[in-house]
Amino acid sequence: MSKIVIFGTGDIARLAHFYFTSDSNHHVVAFTVDAAHLKNTQFCGLPVVDFKRVEKLYPPRTYHMFVALSYTQLNRLRARKYLAAKNKGYRLVNYISSLATVFKNVQIGDNCFILEDNTLQPFVKIGNDVTLWSGNHIGHDTQIENHCFVSSQVVVSGFCQVKPYCFLGVNSTIHNGIVIAPQTIVGAGAVITENTVEKGVYVPPRSIRLSKSSDKIKL
Repeated sequence: MSKIVIFGTGDIARLAHFYFTSDSNHHVVAFTVDAAHLKNTQFCGLPVVDFKRVEKLYPPRTYHMFVALSYTQLNRLRARKYLAAKNKGYRLVNYISSLATVFKNVQIGDNCFILEDNTLQPFVKIGNDVTLWSGNHIGHDTQIENHCFVSSQVVVSGFCQVKPYCFLGVNSTIHNGIVIAPQTIVGAGAVITENTVEKGVYVPPRSIRLSKSSDKIKL
């Protein structure tokens, strides 16, 4: 069992604490944030310390770290804190749900957050600092590179490449062999059938409201 410090005190950090505590061999001992965000000295019943001082209180030779941040700034904020923790000498740990299906030859980097009901098929490669929220399908031979966020119920078909700093929204679908270029945003429900362009934003047609009220519809 390793002792870990979680970076962050937001919703993702609260969930990370729950998952690590209930479904891992890691033991959360503290939280850390930048001084500007140090509003309370306790979170989830554990101490919160200034990130500038964290290595003095929880030295990296004894403690590991997990950076629990969302996709803010298209994952760049999380990436900066990931690199800052690395520069302090911390080993970054993963949370991989016991309820996820991950085949033995899947390769996974560090600081990855892989929640329940994900399926990672054979020959998948996951980079560093990648979040896979619950219920995604990552098809065989697909590569998701560093600092990406995949929300829920996303289908990434086989032989795809998802380049760094991408966001894939809820219920989006990526067809077989597609390359998702760096810093792409794929909106909820979008279907991608061609390679994307760098910094591209892709959204599906929006639902419209009919002029009829629901009691006029025969079901």
